Amino acid sequence: MALRLAPWTGGVLLALALVTGPAQAGNQKEEALSDSVRLALANAIADARPPKPTFRNEAARARYQAWFDEMSRRLAKRLPDLQTRTEFLETAWYEATRAGLDPGLVLGLIQVESAYRKYAISIAGARGYMQVMPFWTKAIGDGDRRRLFHMQTNLRYGCAILRMYIDMERGNLYLALGRYNGSRGKPQYPNAVLAAWKKWEFHPAG
Repeated sequence: MALRLAPWTGGVLLALALVTGPAQAGNQKEEALSDSVRLALANAIADARPPKPTFRNEAARARYQAWFDEMSRRLAKRLPDLQTRTEFLETAWYEATRAGLDPGLVLGLIQVESAYRKYAISIAGARGYMQVMPFWTKAIGDGDRRRLFHMQTNLRYGCAILRMYIDMERGNLYLALGRYNGSRGKPQYPNAVLAAWKKWEFHPAG
């Protein structure tokens, strides 16, 4: 049965095995995008607002703070510098929720793609935390591939592209993840990300 993720929702997922290290990033394919999709992606990338979370009410703020505290604890060994870790988690949460993604899914994908290495480069040439292929900078950005090593730029590209793939696959997360990795229809990469997502799920107390 196909695994589906509706926009703006997370989910409880079953995967085959826990991930112990980064999977080799695949080669994202350059898509034939409609003008409207290309424009929407370009506008999303061009938004230069800083990744500072805002909240509807104090309950939402408290939930975010609880998430942040827990994720910071889990991430401390991978990103030991507190300021770097704080900026990373603020940005990951902001860009994930902005794109309608579960932040845990994004953290799991980053674990598989780059093992939280900011300057990771795959054999295929994908760059940064979310292993974004440089052609995207020409397709929807300013053409400067060096900016893919900038934390917010990389996460913004990655989240926007994953959101587009989920929409293209009508909510089928399994196929969308395969498309993100350039391996649509093959199980290894989606299973790895879904297993990693389980490690980054957040279950608030009470």
